[in-house]
Amino acid sequence: MTDALRRLGFGAGIAASLLFVVFPIYLLVMVSVAPGDAIFGERPALVVTEPSLRFWQRVIARGDLWGPLLKSVTVACATTLVGVAVAAPGAYVVSRLPPRARYTLVVGLLVTRMFPELAVGVSVATHFARLGLVDDYAGLTLAHLITALPFTAWILVGTFEGIPRALEESAAVDGASRAGTLAWIVFPAAIPGIAVAALFVWLYSWNEFLYARLLSTSQNTLPLQVFQAVDRGTRQQMAAVASVLIVPILLAVSVLQRYLRPGALAGAIKG
Repeated sequence: MTDALRRLGFGAGIAASLLFVVFPIYLLVMVSVAPGDAIFGERPALVVTEPSLRFWQRVIARGDLWGPLLKSVTVACATTLVGVAVAAPGAYVVSRLPPRARYTLVVGLLVTRMFPELAVGVSVATHFARLGLVDDYAGLTLAHLITALPFTAWILVGTFEGIPRALEESAAVDGASRAGTLAWIVFPAAIPGIAVAALFVWLYSWNEFLYARLLSTSQNTLPLQVFQAVDRGTRQQMAAVASVLIVPILLAVSVLQRYLRPGALAGAIKG
C-alpha cells in the first residue's frame, strides 16, 4: 500500500510539473492563433474553437523577423561552440590540480558571476564601440562569452572530476599519447557534462537581452524583436513572435537531450 501511494504521489508530481512547464507555452500559442474576443472578452476560453493564423501572417509578411532570427541563431551557436571549445580544456586542467588550488580557481569562477551585469555590460559596450564591434556578430559573441565562459568552466570542472584517472592511466599503459587520451577517452566520457554546459550556454545566448540591447543599433536579435512587439504590436502579434522565439529552444533541447544520460561511466572500469 505504501509503495502504491508513493508511485501515485510520484506520478502526480510528474503530471503537476509537466503542467507547470507546458501550460504557459500552450497559452502563448493559443493567444497567437485566437481571435481577440475569444481571449480578451468577458469570458475568456482556455480552448480556441476557431483558430486564426492572420496574426502569424502579419508577423511574417512584415519581413522583419528573419534577420533577428538569423542573428540570434548564429550568435547562440557561435557562443556555444567557442565557449565549450575554450572552457573544456581549461576545466580539465583545473580538475587535475591539487584540491586547494582547484577549490580556489572554482571559487574564483563563481566570484566573477557576482559582479553587476549592467555595470560590466556598459563598460564592455563602451570598449566594443571603440573597436567597431557594435552591430557585429563577432562583437555580440565575444560579449556573451564574457558571461558564459566562467559558468561553462565551472560546470565542466565537476564533470572532469567525475572521470576516474584510472581511465587515463589505462590508456597510457596501452601506449596512448596524452593528446590521444584526451581526444578518445576523456572528452567522449565527458559528453553528458559537455552537453549540459552547451545547452546552458546556448539558452543563455539565445535569451540574452542586455548585451543585445547595448551592442545592436540597426539589427535586433529575436528577444529585442519580441520586446518591440510588446511595445508596438497587438497581444496576438506579440504571442506569435514569442512563439517563434520558443521553437529553436525546443529544437536545441531535442538535439542535445540524447546526450544528457546518467551513468555514462558505468562499467568503464572493471574490477
